[in-house]
Amino acid sequence: MKRVLVCEDEDSIREFVVLNLKRSGYDVVDVNCGEDAVKAFDEAGGDFDAALLDIMMPGMDGFAVCKILREKSAKIGIIMLSAKSQEMDKVSSLMMGADDYITKPFSISELVARVDAICRRVSLMDSTKPDKGEEITSGPFVINLKSRVLLKNGKPVDLTQVEYQIMEFFLKNQNTALDRMTILKQIWGENYYGEEKIVDVNIRRIRMKIEDEPSNPKYIITIWGYGYKWSSGE
Repeated sequence: MKRVLVCEDEDSIREFVVLNLKRSGYDVVDVNCGEDAVKAFDEAGGDFDAALLDIMMPGMDGFAVCKILREKSAKIGIIMLSAKSQEMDKVSSLMMGADDYITKPFSISELVARVDAICRRVSLMDSTKPDKGEEITSGPFVINLKSRVLLKNGKPVDLTQVEYQIMEFFLKNQNTALDRMTILKQIWGENYYGEEKIVDVNIRRIRMKIEDEPSNPKYIITIWGYGYKWSSGE
């Protein structure tokens, strides 16, 4: 059974989310503040497939919790819940390491669909065992499709599950212009409810990890008005 951590300070919303996730077959641990979310994560030894974090909370807010959980685990899927629709909240969430965000009010079908998608990605990562496996090489990068590890100049790059999937997609389609919608559907699924902006923010995050000069990228090239293209940099 997949396990989800829910952190929401509004009791009515938290109870509604927990009830419906349990009905959908999830094992749920719920808390009402950021401090307790971190404590629950640690007490469980990080044994969560996904976390739903409200952004606006007294004390430790969702951004801080997201950052801490992401530092503790690259695998866990993190979805931010926000009462605001401002672009900055969305961008900040993703740059802190979140995989997705949902703006309140949201339908339970949308929420469950997002959690399902996140947990499928986690399951995919868990089902692969380290092995010599198939490798793809591009410039200084080597990606192992079995162990799901990306190396740059022989050193592992610390990627979240979403970042790894984007990198795998790029290296399987080198020197091919990929539009944002194609990337979105490939990584987040055909029925994703969100915006194409999530692609841009994740690309920005990946560039910070793999590019020598993130502001002047030579591997992930922007195709203005369209999307991105992977180049070996040579």
